[in-house]
Amino acid sequence: MPEITPKFDIILDRDGVINLDSDAYVKSADEWISIDSSIQAIANLHKAGHRLFIASNQSGVGRGFFTLDDLNAMHEKMLNLIHQAGGKITDIAFCPHTPDDQCDCRKPKPGLLTSLANTHHISLNSAIVIGDSLRDLQAATNVGSKAFLVLTGKGKKTLQENPNLPYPIFETLYDASQSILT
Repeated sequence: MPEITPKFDIILDRDGVINLDSDAYVKSADEWISIDSSIQAIANLHKAGHRLFIASNQSGVGRGFFTLDDLNAMHEKMLNLIHQAGGKITDIAFCPHTPDDQCDCRKPKPGLLTSLANTHHISLNSAIVIGDSLRDLQAATNVGSKAFLVLTGKGKKTLQENPNLPYPIFETLYDASQSILT
């Protein structure tokens, strides 16, 4: 009998994990540039039967740096690239608020993850959250998910500031995907 590989619900941060991050914010579809191999990683995970989601803080909306239409255009570009590679993102949850808004959805608070879980019947205890910042990892821990750190985006800085993180660490989303797939 063939060995059955478990299928996971995988929740990805966006900026710094899937696309290049910017301290000046990614404000348009033109500025949204995928990280080499991240699109292929998503496609490979999808083709293997995993469900993929995105949970992303997007305070640039609340700060007035870009509009919801701009954000939707970025997501459309990303989803088109993923689809062309044979992948699929089941849903995108984002927090448009600033830290001053004291909302429940801005990571490290659990709102984005619990919203996805409620909508898509995700068992957060068996889900994997992949991010490049401490707040991504904390959000995962806060809901009982397994967290992976990638060293793209803010990942190297996150690791430098927190050298004893108890999470698996990978150079890129592609490397993390290979670990999941094997």
